[in-house]
Amino acid sequence: MILAIDQGTTGTTCLVVDEELRIAGRGYRELGQSYPQPGWVEHDPGEILRTVHEAAADALGAAGIAAGDLDAVGITNQRETTVVWDRDGRPLHPAIVWQDRRTAERCRELPADLIRERTGLVPDPYFSATKLEWLLARVEGDVRFGTVESWLTWNLTGGGAHVTDATNASRTLLARLDPVEWDPELLDVFGVPEEVLPRIVPSSGVVGEAEIGGARVPLAGMAGDQQAALFGQACFRPGEAKATYGTGSFVLANQGEDGGPPPHGILRTAAAQPGVTALEGAVFVTGAAVQWLRDGLGIIAEAAETEALARSVDTTGGVHFVPALTGLGSPHWDADARGLIAGITRGTGRAEIARAALEAITFQTADVVAAMELPVPVLRADGGATRNAWLMQFQADILGLPVEVAGDSEMTALGAAALAGLAVGRWSGLDEVAAAWHLGARYEPQMSRDEAAERLAGWHAAVERARSSLG
Repeated sequence: MILAIDQGTTGTTCLVVDEELRIAGRGYRELGQSYPQPGWVEHDPGEILRTVHEAAADALGAAGIAAGDLDAVGITNQRETTVVWDRDGRPLHPAIVWQDRRTAERCRELPADLIRERTGLVPDPYFSATKLEWLLARVEGDVRFGTVESWLTWNLTGGGAHVTDATNASRTLLARLDPVEWDPELLDVFGVPEEVLPRIVPSSGVVGEAEIGGARVPLAGMAGDQQAALFGQACFRPGEAKATYGTGSFVLANQGEDGGPPPHGILRTAAAQPGVTALEGAVFVTGAAVQWLRDGLGIIAEAAETEALARSVDTTGGVHFVPALTGLGSPHWDADARGLIAGITRGTGRAEIARAALEAITFQTADVVAAMELPVPVLRADGGATRNAWLMQFQADILGLPVEVAGDSEMTALGAAALAGLAVGRWSGLDEVAAAWHLGARYEPQMSRDEAAERLAGWHAAVERARSSLG
């Protein structure tokens, strides 16, 4: 049995997974966020750790096994969220979450061409380096830095391992690709001493023993959530792609071992397969837009209502919702864009706005797939929003591609489990992992390409208004 820890933005999920990558037990704990100032988003590192232990205990209990029965532990995590702690494991500041925009002004000063060439990324407050730079100017002592998997590994191993894997390191703006290693020139740009950084290790491999439920278990796999989902979706060949629908949405496509520079607006990042890179589009706000309809506007009581509301109307009546609540990610990378609901009339109701929010998810995903300039034959999908059949059908219609929804939505955690299981010999290779993948539902495009193009044109006009809303 493998314990997969999926530490996310709004909560922590732990799964106990068997040798067929089937879920035997599940645990979940919510994770709070704080917003000290507009655009700032923080977590309590101690609460992150507590949710892991509590969710793990629940998963073990649901599976009916003891921690000592586990073969290995794998971790997947919200990427770019930045933690600093001292040598005794005490957090020195609240964790700065990937959504945080406090360093937007600093990003405008950075050498964009150097960063793009070395890292495959763009200067944006989304990534870890400017968060770390900001923190190092405000904390003192013997500082350790890490993203969430580093923080968890340090604590689970009792300080025995200060490591990160290649996928997470490739998201910091501090590491070059081919191979993934810390880059001295980039460290100098951000004023980061190399001694604060974790050691970079492969995504699959034993890095230490994690203390779980009183037992010590090999900690054998780790990957950033989106690369873990790409792995769990068995996208092992160039051109194979997946989209994960969560708080944000992330599209990754396997680029192979000899991938070139990324197209404009698209990121290039390390995949969990050794030596393989992936193209990525990061959409910051998708599921979070539906949460905002619930918590901010109060027009729905729960996210599941949106499917029935979307089906209750034939169109949005010309309404477009551009959910640039924390700027726009791929392919625009516009930190100054602001959210916009356009086209409202006296006849606009909550059904039209809810449908516009769902349509925005599909439009943003389609923009990313188009920008990748790859011959993607099918899009594999996972994440909570894949339970919305209307959304998945509309996604296939707008893309003009089949959408295959995985049999289980927890592909990030299953990817971490597969990485850990490979490291301890539970699976012999990628073929066995691919054989364990199973299809939940397949959606074929039904909309004409002319109609899809017309709908996308309306969306693009609304995006331009959102990008120019500050003058």
